[in-house]
Amino acid sequence: MSSHETHESAEMYLKTIYILRKTKPEVHSIDVSEYMNYSKPSVSRGIHILEQDGYLVVNENKALVLTDKGLNHAERIYNIHEVVTKALMNMGVSQETAESDACKIEHDISDETYNALKKFVQ
Repeated sequence: MSSHETHESAEMYLKTIYILRKTKPEVHSIDVSEYMNYSKPSVSRGIHILEQDGYLVVNENKALVLTDKGLNHAERIYNIHEVVTKALMNMGVSQETAESDACKIEHDISDETYNALKKFVQ
């Protein structure tokens, strides 16, 4: 796996935990696995890497808890996804395609482009 793929995968896990945390009191690896439709071993490896890198901790209930570093990064990716999706939809792209494309764009977008899109949708 390339470092870009590792980075993108880590961001997808963080965003998923962030999204699930909005509706669940605790998020576990199985929740991430089901939401992303990924195998349990793949999610376990991803979670372990995020834990080693200081983005989350696994508490005594085996729940995934984002650290400040993890929360900040997850919020950033989530917000970029939302802005890109809205911008694409404002340009006439269907919601399904806009969300799919936003998932690809959110990992590589520059701050300059993100800020311009944010102004565009406001």
